[in-house]
Amino acid sequence: MSWQRDRDSLIAQTMAFVQSVTGRRDNAKQAPVLAPVEVDVRAELATALEIVDAAEPPPALAAQPRRIVLTDMQKEIRDRVASFRAHQQRFNKEREEYFSATISKLRASMKDMPPPRADK
Repeated sequence: MSWQRDRDSLIAQTMAFVQSVTGRRDNAKQAPVLAPVEVDVRAELATALEIVDAAEPPPALAAQPRRIVLTDMQKEIRDRVASFRAHQQRFNKEREEYFSATISKLRASMKDMPPPRADK
C-alpha cells in the first residue's frame, strides 16, 4: 500500500536525521520494517467506546460545579470591557438620535419647498 511505503520512508528519514544530529552513524540500527497488520477498526472502536461508557466520573467532580476565581487583573479587564461596551452603546444611541433629528428637519424643510419646475 502507498501509505505504508510513505510511513516506512518517513521512519527511515527520521532515523537518518537523528543519526546526523547525534553523530552516531556507525553503530546505528536500521529501523525495522514492520509487516502490515490487519486491524478490525470497528471492533477496536466499539471496545474503546465500551470502556468510556463504563467509566464514571469521580463523585467529587460530579457533585460540585467548578468555581471560577477571578484575579484582580481579570476583574479589571472585565470592568474595562463592560465600560467600553456601555460607552459604545451610548455613542450608538446618540448617533441614532442625531440621525433621526437631522432626517426630521430635512423632511420638514422639504415640505415647505415649492415643487420643482419642469422647464424643458
